[in-house]
Amino acid sequence: METADFMPSEAVIAGLRKNIEAYEAQRASAHRRMRWRVPLFIGPVLVFVVFVAWLFNGVADPNEQWFSTPHVFLYIGGFLAAILLYFRAIKPASKLQQSFRSTLLPIIFGFIEDMRYRHNVKPNSFDRLPRETVGPFNRQSFDDAFSGRYEGFPFELYEAELREGTGKSTTAVFKGVIVAFETIVPFPGTLVAARRTNKAVGFFRGIFGSKMQELSSGVPELDAAYEFRTDNIEAARPLVTGRLAQALQWLGETRPNDPARVALSGSDGFLLLPQERNFFELPDIPTRLDYTKHVAPMIADMGAMLATAALVRKIGARDEEAG
Repeated sequence: METADFMPSEAVIAGLRKNIEAYEAQRASAHRRMRWRVPLFIGPVLVFVVFVAWLFNGVADPNEQWFSTPHVFLYIGGFLAAILLYFRAIKPASKLQQSFRSTLLPIIFGFIEDMRYRHNVKPNSFDRLPRETVGPFNRQSFDDAFSGRYEGFPFELYEAELREGTGKSTTAVFKGVIVAFETIVPFPGTLVAARRTNKAVGFFRGIFGSKMQELSSGVPELDAAYEFRTDNIEAARPLVTGRLAQALQWLGETRPNDPARVALSGSDGFLLLPQERNFFELPDIPTRLDYTKHVAPMIADMGAMLATAALVRKIGARDEEAG
């Protein structure tokens, strides 16, 4: 797997640079408008808050001037209004960024056949993801989502954040990229290689009961990092001790900080890559967009993730099928 295999041709790069130049002209204009829109929108609120606070001082106790209860409510209201007006002021710049992403991303990922790009939409494959892979969650959000064909197989790749909790007290269950793909050979049941945590055993046994059985890969390092569970232990054992173990060992070498997760369910395969950063975000409007610094790494990241998914989907296939 070489980065050059999925980087665009010189002709495509030249076209991308022209598109970037056109975007740059609009970005610079949007940045100039944003610089005067922000103080124009927020300035009157600040003046109003100061003026009303001064009026409050006329009826407030001398010891409470500027900090009486009415003042506090005024400051909170002014702060909230300033936030809302700030986002309204920068909205044209944000719309420009998203519009350009919708145009740029399908072009730079030219190695993907029949590519579709969506934003803030739940991917079709998400409901088929075995929940044993991530554990319980009650909040979900999605950012960039791509679908198409890579090396002949259909896939969905999307950024997701899954959280558990209520109100402000929530815990991140998973944040990163999920790649859903069609396996070469369907697995007769469900097989999950999930990150081992202190609460994993109790969670699986308490929620899923005896349906999911645990098994070992025989590799101490893997068994310490992963919990392998399946509802078809006969079919799962040769995979867990064979190609799945090999794939996870390779992934562990390329991603040592946070283990990738894998799930097989019938003809559906899932590769979960925990990651805090946003892979496909353009720099903020004040920053000049550069192909080498901002665009080329997106292409390399996408190609690497799909190539990894192509490797994982071969789990369970015979050598002649995998080749």
